[in-house]
Amino acid sequence: MSDQSTSLIDCSLRDGHQSLLATRMSTEQCLRVLPMLRDSGYSILELWGGATLDSALRFTGDDPFERLEKFRSMLGDPRRGGISIRSLCRGQNLFGYTPYRDEVVVGFLKMAVRLGGDRMRIFDALNDERNLTTAIMATKTFNGHAEAAISYTTSPVHDTQHFVNFARRALDNGADSLAIKDMAGLLHPADAFELIEALRKNFPGVELTLHSHCTNGLACTSYLVAMILGVNHLDVAHGPMAGSTSQPPTELIRWFAMALGIKIGLDTQYFSRIDEELRKIRKELASVDKDPKHMGGPWPAEPDASQRKLIDQAIELVQKRDRASLDKAIGIIEDQLLVGMGYPTVDRTQLDAQVPGGMISNLHNQLKEQNQLDKMPTILEEIPRVRKAAGYVPLVTPTSQIVGTQAAFNVIQGEPYAFVSEPFRDLIMGKYGKLPGTPDGDVLAKVSKGQPRLDKRPATYVPEVNLDKIVADNKGLIESDRDLLLMLLFPAPAKQFLAKRNQSRAKAS
Repeated sequence: MSDQSTSLIDCSLRDGHQSLLATRMSTEQCLRVLPMLRDSGYSILELWGGATLDSALRFTGDDPFERLEKFRSMLGDPRRGGISIRSLCRGQNLFGYTPYRDEVVVGFLKMAVRLGGDRMRIFDALNDERNLTTAIMATKTFNGHAEAAISYTTSPVHDTQHFVNFARRALDNGADSLAIKDMAGLLHPADAFELIEALRKNFPGVELTLHSHCTNGLACTSYLVAMILGVNHLDVAHGPMAGSTSQPPTELIRWFAMALGIKIGLDTQYFSRIDEELRKIRKELASVDKDPKHMGGPWPAEPDASQRKLIDQAIELVQKRDRASLDKAIGIIEDQLLVGMGYPTVDRTQLDAQVPGGMISNLHNQLKEQNQLDKMPTILEEIPRVRKAAGYVPLVTPTSQIVGTQAAFNVIQGEPYAFVSEPFRDLIMGKYGKLPGTPDGDVLAKVSKGQPRLDKRPATYVPEVNLDKIVADNKGLIESDRDLLLMLLFPAPAKQFLAKRNQSRAKAS
């Protein structure tokens, strides 16, 4: 039996429903599952950040800060044996979609950390370390843990050294730990061996997490690689909120850990109840579920004889480390173990589009609402072309939405760049940060309107915020610093949410 241990971090109540259910889980639904996750022995749970703030205001009618407070109340103080709450922060973009001024970043993270979001995963869509610096410093100033995430992608300009260089700059800027954020499920197990070993060699002793999605059928095998190499944490989701465009299933990763003799320290007696409750919630949210027929079946506590044989075969193949053996392992895990448990067959065409799970979920719903779902395959074909034109940007919020929207315009208009969105123009012009590669000359000429590209830190170009004007323009709605922060990041949905809150209070009195 090995002395090695790997911590699993559950993402069901944040990235799980963002990837599968267009981020529609309410605070009430989350609180039905959270006590069982707490009692299962997790030391870290991902519960907040990303798209959950905007969605809470826009769709579920919940105050995001109140949600965080309720989560912290249920999980206790991590300094006294409670569970850490990890939140996803988009660096200088915070939890929104554009860069904000430094004082807004500091104010928002001060509030989030003090309310209970003690662990921040901070990333930048372009891997521009200038967009992480203020968020890292603010998190640490208010006694939070700042984890710098590498936005993983593949392209002619992204190699292992590129990611190592970014990680070094992030650590130099004060990050406490590192994560590989493989948001579109692109990390092949062969590349996982190379990248993880490079990070371990260059940054010995630095805590490392691997985060991936099952979108392209690579994640589970790459997690197996990570366990063999001793990665500290793996991001997972419980059965009904796993697979497809979400994270690998907790239950399957546990089986692999058992076979490898790796301790994960979880009490599985609650797993069946967690599965049952998440299954109910997916059915409650069926109208936004991109694939309700393939949420997987309930996992047994132990693999049966045939499953155990497949697990042993996969481990043996992964330990050989050559790409051909790793591809065979992928086939066993994806096409036999996961499909055998009721998860969908992998559509490997997504490897070209590089679209993250949450973006697929939202794009599917948006096209469905506009009766244009038939254009989805063509838009997915257009996305890599737009991405190349934009200098091979990694596709993660906000660049995934920017590139995806422009690709949709190109397809719907029938002519590429006949209409150019303002965010796409800003991206090409450098308003979001340094592009990884060189933008397409013809596209740049079309969008630049003869103006020079920007090269300073993105926060430099953000206009000053007139707080007094915001309060005056929303008289009677903003009652606290929390309300003001929400209005700064999400003006339209926050205004609507706060107005409804006041109306409800008036009726109640």
